[in-house]
Amino acid sequence: MFDPQTGALLRAVLDELCENVPQQETSTRTRVASRILEAASKGEWSIDDLKEAGREALHDAPTMWR
Repeated sequence: MFDPQTGALLRAVLDELCENVPQQETSTRTRVASRILEAASKGEWSIDDLKEAGREALHDAPTMWR
């Protein structure tokens, strides 16, 4: 779907946003990853746009990882 460089960028954004979310919180991490991918698929390629999409997903997540 994405080239290796883009995949690395998306992963870096996900890892940064979820640095305080335990690996076991797969539903939260999946929600954030999905929103980041959705933003990228819509052409939102700036790091700020990708992070904002991920932050919104964290904020909306039904957990304490806001």
